[in-house]
Formats: sequence, structure tokens, C-alpha cells
Amino acid sequence: MAVGGALALGAPSTQAQTAAPAGPAASPVRYKTQRVDDLEVYYREAGPADAPVILLLHGFPSSSHMFRDLIPALSDRYRVIAPDLPGFGETKAPSRADWTYSFANLAKTMEGFVDAIGLDRYAIYIFDYGAPTGLRLALAQPNRVTAIISQNGNAYEEGLSEGWSPIQRYWQTPSSANREALRGLFASDAVRDQYVTGVSDPSQVSRDGSNLDSWFLGKPGRDEIQLDLLLDYRTNVDLYPAFQAYFRDKKPPLLAAWGRNDPFFLPVGAEAYRRDLPAAEVHFFDTGHFALETHSAEIAGLIGDFLGRHLQ
Repeated sequence: MAVGGALALGAPSTQAQTAAPAGPAASPVRYKTQRVDDLEVYYREAGPADAPVILLLHGFPSSSHMFRDLIPALSDRYRVIAPDLPGFGETKAPSRADWTYSFANLAKTMEGFVDAIGLDRYAIYIFDYGAPTGLRLALAQPNRVTAIISQNGNAYEEGLSEGWSPIQRYWQTPSSANREALRGLFASDAVRDQYVTGVSDPSQVSRDGSNLDSWFLGKPGRDEIQLDLLLDYRTNVDLYPAFQAYFRDKKPPLLAAWGRNDPFFLPVGAEAYRRDLPAAEVHFFDTGHFALETHSAEIAGLIGDFLGRHLQ
């Protein structure tokens, strides 16, 4: 049953069960690069050049590949752009001696990216690491952000599960021992677990995504990059009050489409958006962290309906 615009935990959504209405055929996906300062950012793009823009921001340990099903489902009506963040996927990963891997720098690169490709107005889809990256971008360019879709993209401390405990110990005491204790997160089995934990039928989840993520994580130096970012994630938590003030001040339309069985970001983190944005639309799906792996059609339908009502 819907409660005040949000779905009660576990309740089905009529919208979530209905795919987007049939429309013009999806446009071809194009694979491009854009230089931002000394970085070459790889990205996927589809949709009409004059359509409203959706910027898709992936999370750990993935890349724009995670949007492979969502992009065609939205590109009949929207210009959809999905970059790989520095240190992820096909975007160049400079050495740690030459580039500081921090969320401030991820956001700065994305700010340069949207400027370089001429995006004046865009909605953002934020997931996992893409959430603090995108919300930092919104703080820097608040009048450009037309709407926010948060798919397991957290902005509230209560949304952090106990799965963050070893990472939080690393924040509190950034010792070599605490750093080494996190290296297991990059093992192929651990990556696969992120995809299937909380999924009722793991046979629905292709190994393509987790295998690709593991391949990129196995490239020389990528593990140290990820350990740097895990340490720096604490700066995102410090910014949560600023993100929440942005919500209250700018009142962006917000849709939360959440895998309710996510072992890292709890459903209460989705519900918390309504504390600062009472009109936020919150929907839960019976799946885990990578909700697009099992519910891309349903989430595409929600996004189409949501943006159709909020974007001119």
C-alpha cells in the first residue's frame, strides 16, 4: 500500500509493475571519449541531441556498463549519458602520484565533463559512489540539476548498514592493518556477492557485470586506488548535512528506486529523503544492491513516468 507518496517496505508498486509506454524506437548507443584536463573520460551516449538529458553516475566496483539495459529503455525520449568515473571502467586511471583519488576530484572531473560536452541542464541518476559524486556536482551547479533519481544512492547516516563497520574503522584509524583488512572487497567472489546478495533468484543475474568489474579491479594499481577512495568516503558522510540542506533549499524532484535487500545501503536511507523532500517518491524492489540487474524494465518505467511529470 502506498503511504504518503512512498511505498511501504515490501509493498508492490503499480508503477513498478508497468514498463514505460511504447514510443519511438531507442536510438543507437555510441561510445565516446572526452578529454577533461589531463584525463580521457570514456562514456556512453544515446538519444536525441535536443531531448532532456539524464546523466547516469555508476558506483563501486562498476562502470557505465551497469546501465547497458537502462540506456536503450530511456533513449527514445531522453538524451542519456553515462561516463566511467576516473579509476573505473575505460576512463583513464592516472597514477596515484599524479592524481589524488578523492570524491572531491571525482566530482570536479564530472563538473569538467558536463561543461566540456555542453550540458546546461540535466537530471542525475545516482547510485552508490555516484551518489556523493552527483550530489557534490549538484552543490556546485544547483541550477543545472533538473531532477534526481537515487537508486541505492545514500545521503543519510542512518542509511549505512553494519556492512560499513570495517570501513568506518579504517576512517577512524587509517592504519596499514585496517587498510589491508579491506583488500578482500576486491576479490572476484566478493564482487559477485555484491551483485547477488539480496536477490531472490541469483540465476537472473548475469556474470557479465561482475566479471567485467573484477577484470578492471585486477588491473595494476586499481586496488590501491579503491583503497584510497574507501578512506576518502568519510568526507561524503561529513557532507551529508550540506546535501540535505541542498534538498531543503532547492527542492529538486527526487525519485528513490531502491533494492530493499541491499547489504550496504538500508531502506531507511531511501525513506530519509522524504524528511527533507516531502514530495519525494520512494519505491522499493525485492532485490539487492545492483537493482538494475533484475528490475531494469520496472525502474525505467518509473523514471519515464517521473521525469514525464517533472521535466518540461
